[in-house]
Amino acid sequence: MKKFFSLLLAFMLALPLFANEGMWLPLLLNRNFAEMQKLGLQLTPEELYSVNNSSLKDAIVSFGGFCTGEIISPNGLILTNHHCGYSSIQSHSSVENDYLSDGFWAHSYSEEKPNEGLFVRFLVRMEDVSERVNTELTAEMTESERDAKIAEISKQIADEAATEENGYEANVKSFYHGNEFYLFVYERYNDVRLVGAPPSSIGKFGGDTDNWMWPRHTGDFSLFRVYTAPDGSPADYSEENIPMKPKHYLPVSLDGVKEGDFTMIFGYPGSTARYLSSYGVKQAIDKYNPTVVKIRDRKLEIMKKYMDADPATRIAYSSKYAQTSNYWKYYIGQTEQLKNNKVWAKKRVIEDDFSKWVSADPARQKKYGETLNLLEDAYQASDKYVVGNVYVLEAGLLGSDLTLFAFRFDRLMQGAFATREQMEQKLDEAENDEERKQIKEEFEGRVNAIMANLNAQVEEHFAGYNKDMDRERFAALFQMYYDNVPKDQQPEFFRIVEDKYDGNFYEFAEKVYDDSFLASKEEVLEYLEKPKEKTLKKDYAAMAGRQLYNMYRNSAEAHAETDAKMEKGYRLLTAGLRAMNPDHNYSPDANSTMRMTYGTVGSYYPRDGVFYNYYTTAEGILQKENEDDMEFVVPSQLISKIEEGNYGRYANSEGELPVCFISNNDITGGNSGSPVINGKGELIGCAFDGNWEAMSGDIFFEKNLQRTISVDARYILFVIDKYAGAKNLVDEMTLVKSDEAPVVEKDMPREAQEVMN
Repeated sequence: MKKFFSLLLAFMLALPLFANEGMWLPLLLNRNFAEMQKLGLQLTPEELYSVNNSSLKDAIVSFGGFCTGEIISPNGLILTNHHCGYSSIQSHSSVENDYLSDGFWAHSYSEEKPNEGLFVRFLVRMEDVSERVNTELTAEMTESERDAKIAEISKQIADEAATEENGYEANVKSFYHGNEFYLFVYERYNDVRLVGAPPSSIGKFGGDTDNWMWPRHTGDFSLFRVYTAPDGSPADYSEENIPMKPKHYLPVSLDGVKEGDFTMIFGYPGSTARYLSSYGVKQAIDKYNPTVVKIRDRKLEIMKKYMDADPATRIAYSSKYAQTSNYWKYYIGQTEQLKNNKVWAKKRVIEDDFSKWVSADPARQKKYGETLNLLEDAYQASDKYVVGNVYVLEAGLLGSDLTLFAFRFDRLMQGAFATREQMEQKLDEAENDEERKQIKEEFEGRVNAIMANLNAQVEEHFAGYNKDMDRERFAALFQMYYDNVPKDQQPEFFRIVEDKYDGNFYEFAEKVYDDSFLASKEEVLEYLEKPKEKTLKKDYAAMAGRQLYNMYRNSAEAHAETDAKMEKGYRLLTAGLRAMNPDHNYSPDANSTMRMTYGTVGSYYPRDGVFYNYYTTAEGILQKENEDDMEFVVPSQLISKIEEGNYGRYANSEGELPVCFISNNDITGGNSGSPVINGKGELIGCAFDGNWEAMSGDIFFEKNLQRTISVDARYILFVIDKYAGAKNLVDEMTLVKSDEAPVVEKDMPREAQEVMN
């Protein structure tokens, strides 16, 4: 009966719930603070963001530059998503130690695994520098002149903020399509070690089928740790380093969530296009999105065939496959929901209102009159080449491993050849032996650095490399490119394939992979012993990589006028909309800078007659379990734990083990791993996905549908503690539970819990 009334309450509360649009800069939260307090925030603005004192922003990290993480212990423990840590987990995995399949848990600092190249960045401060930048810009400037001036001033500002003395990194980012500018100062830490990860059957439970879907039962989390030098300063990996002592870390709440609870999410969202015009929406639906999906569909099909056939290939390519499939499904969903949610029509209404507002005043006509014409002209022009540009990247440079490796190898070798040529010229001009010695040391040092980089890339490229799979991708994707793109947008080597192989890229692929020295690690290393520029120039793989890159670069140069129209059009449209609606608090598009979004936990109606509750439980894992489907295999140990029902302090008031929940926060890619925080500043979950019905949300925020999917903190703790037996990790966290919250006794059998409820 108690559970019935809880569900009834959820139905009632779901009706008025609207999603809260906005990825807000923490510096400017005063504009939203009253509404946040009304929804349940109990902290002050200074407790959220402060430069001089510890605040929530000091517990949030940019994880590797592609995800978000949060510090959850006084010893630098990081929580992020399983899919964010996936490539690191994969890098430590082998057929003998398959951490992807079996999971990994460190029971001491000495067992934690370093990850070369992985870093985290903490935000030190942000600053509005719009006035300083905008005073240097004039209406008479061309777009290229404007861009150059912005880059010049931005570099000056960043250089002033990041010095050798403070060791910081800094950059200036554009907001509202070039109307405002903000400085961001960071401190970077390069020693980040893997601490714990559940098996993929927990961390990726549901796979591609459940991706972007609700209800969800995925334990999408992993644990890392930041290490510092003994004095607490940032340092590269060293055995002497110690766990970080952070300025702030998040306590973990055992209270859980209920319908209507306040939630806020800090993180580093990557990109959105909320100001996209109706012309841009049409291009996405008709051209860009379906082209990406078509190419990736074929790429994934080939990869899966070889991964299913060989465990070593599965491990080696698992991260690449996951990255490819994630946005393959994203673009399928975005296209579907742009249509279902009638986003083109909604954009037209906004543009019609904008046109009327502009037409009503001569001053507005002078300032904004060309806006929509600029955008219409730009999209009409870009419609002719957008598909070709997608093929250059998706089927070309990023299509096969060999093509991308060949491009990078060729670029570095050209740098080495040019450096040697400069050295010879300088040596000829030198006047004495001492000068020649200095020149030789300087230039040989540069060449040696390039060669070291090359050797590192060779090792990375050929680690787990499957030549047969790559050959098939090379052939299939270039064949698609040849068949679907006009000839004047194809690379020159396609004419060779026409002349010598009758346009058959499968025959051409056999030739390339048999003859190119870049397709063999041994031959590449042999070449590096005595590199010859002529050999590299004649190599078909190097030729392909070189020409594809030149096409990509030349396209940008050839269409600079179109890009300039689009850039100016969006700058005017964004400024005009804000001027037209001065009382509306417009949020800026995401651009990989720290943002905060706030909202509430809430159920929703995805379509007529269907209701989705705001949380899922472990029972749903058993309902989805299917040992014949890799996406829904459940570890036998987890099945036993769920069947026993001994959830202890991680159970909710109904005696259930919550797994995931949804809230109406505004997130996007880059927010993966972001903390979901309650009104008291405590961690209640880890965000990892959005919902299918609002896949158009990066372009038009769907206030009735938009939901963030998060893994419940209690499920994370249960997996670490009860499933993995890594109680040492739970012990270093600060777990909190409010006095008024219902308490389920630790390790109480399910039957006893049901009696008490």
